[in-house]
Amino acid sequence: MQTKVENNKAWFLVLPVFIIVAFSAIIPLMTVVNYSVQDIFDQNTSYFVGAEWFKQVMLDSRLHDALIRQFLFSFTILLIEIPLGIGVALMMPTKGKSASLCLILVAIPLLIPWNVVGTIWQIFGREDIGLFGAFMGAIGVDYNYASDPVDAWSTVVLMDVWHWTPLVALLCYSGLRAIPEVYYQAARIDQASRWAVFRYIQLPKLTNVLIIGVLLRFMDSFMIYTEPFVLTGGGPGSSTTFLSQALVQQAIGQFDLGPAAAFSLVYFLIILLVCWVFYTTIMNMQKDK
Repeated sequence: MQTKVENNKAWFLVLPVFIIVAFSAIIPLMTVVNYSVQDIFDQNTSYFVGAEWFKQVMLDSRLHDALIRQFLFSFTILLIEIPLGIGVALMMPTKGKSASLCLILVAIPLLIPWNVVGTIWQIFGREDIGLFGAFMGAIGVDYNYASDPVDAWSTVVLMDVWHWTPLVALLCYSGLRAIPEVYYQAARIDQASRWAVFRYIQLPKLTNVLIIGVLLRFMDSFMIYTEPFVLTGGGPGSSTTFLSQALVQQAIGQFDLGPAAAFSLVYFLIILLVCWVFYTTIMNMQKDK
């Protein structure tokens, strides 16, 4: 009996890519780590301060408030976009020209640049020239995202749902199309209801796709910056100031590079930790089944 010998020479073809990616990622990261333990006065003057900036970040109440707003926003949009994306995918046609047309229409919001999305909703929400603002005024709702924190928060959430639900829908649509037809044939033979088909066939087969969707949407929502910055500028007050905006204000607005570097590292570790918790929890739930 011959022993199969694995040929791993193909790895040499992708090795340059790994080196370039590692090089471009490690150098900025090491720069941030260096800044996080330095008190920087100018380009040539800095003093080692150890963990002082990390202590300052952990005790800063403004950053605590931004972190709470960030978690609230991320979990809100996940609770909306994941079920909504699944529902849209289930309603999309699977054959013919209508399927292609539907895919194109659903994908349009994903093609719009982030700063343009903020500008669109900035105009869309104005009561004098925007359709949404005019509609809210016509039905008697006192809506003003520029001065009311609740309206500003709701508009940012609605904007993100409009922009990113298509991503979840397209991921779920591809997962649904990958389910073999024999499962549906067996369900028809057993006269299974539409809910039973979804509960016992489609949803379990979508688990891996939903893991990707949840992780992608959480990471992206946790790093949101451009859209709310263009729409509300973080206001009114600080009601829509998320972690990324607080970081930019500290690094560029106040030029506190040391505390900003420490904050960015804490920010990075929070994202890694929450994503790991998400992934571990979902995989353990899958194993229990």
